[in-house]
Amino acid sequence: MPHDAALCATQQPCEICPIRYRAVCAHCEGDELAELEGMKFYRRYEAGQVVVWAGDRMDFVASVVAGMAGLTQQFEDGRTQMVGLLLPSDFLGRPGREMATYTVTATSNLVLCCFRRKPFEKLLIDNPRIASRLLEMTLDELDAARDWLLLLGRKSAREKIASLLVILARREAALIKRRPEGRIAIELPLTREAMADYLGLTLETVSRQMSALKREGVIELDGKRRVIVPSFVRLVTESGDDSDGGPLS
Repeated sequence: MPHDAALCATQQPCEICPIRYRAVCAHCEGDELAELEGMKFYRRYEAGQVVVWAGDRMDFVASVVAGMAGLTQQFEDGRTQMVGLLLPSDFLGRPGREMATYTVTATSNLVLCCFRRKPFEKLLIDNPRIASRLLEMTLDELDAARDWLLLLGRKSAREKIASLLVILARREAALIKRRPEGRIAIELPLTREAMADYLGLTLETVSRQMSALKREGVIELDGKRRVIVPSFVRLVTESGDDSDGGPLS
């Protein structure tokens, strides 16, 4: 872990954590929460700061409390490709694996709830609730990765951008245990350059499509990072998805 990553000045009890019911600790109660409480520590990263480099030893695992991080892979010729995003409640790290597979970089100001890897691995053995929840999250991540392959391979540029906004809206709504509907606001934790990289588009295409969505009333822009969606149903339609996203999980 980079030495300049700042420890958060304050820690909050697990019971009032904003990701409490979606994180790896979602099924924990009583003594289990107390055990996690005793071993956790927070770290904060500024936008653009590397959390861990691919191939480096990773002596911790963590849940994203706030912000977003990008997972990138570098090719031999120096090119990099963003291969995933970590949103609030997502799990960072893999128990049983010491080395980081991807470079993890904060794409916005990022807060992590961290656990030392070895004590956490022991906790997984001793606590079936946590192990079960981690498996559940891993399977959800696999489903999301398959959906993203479809998005990158089959959708138009406009549909890709709308799909990303739908994903962000659904996650924000899930954290407060509600469905995204009607008029909603989304905090966009990616620059347009990062959006282009992640979606496999050019910066010019992202800018052009965002302007078109705004001009046609699908979205409104409030500053550089805040997107207002007047009708979530219409945004879903623009994404090429005719479903409502299924039940909250």
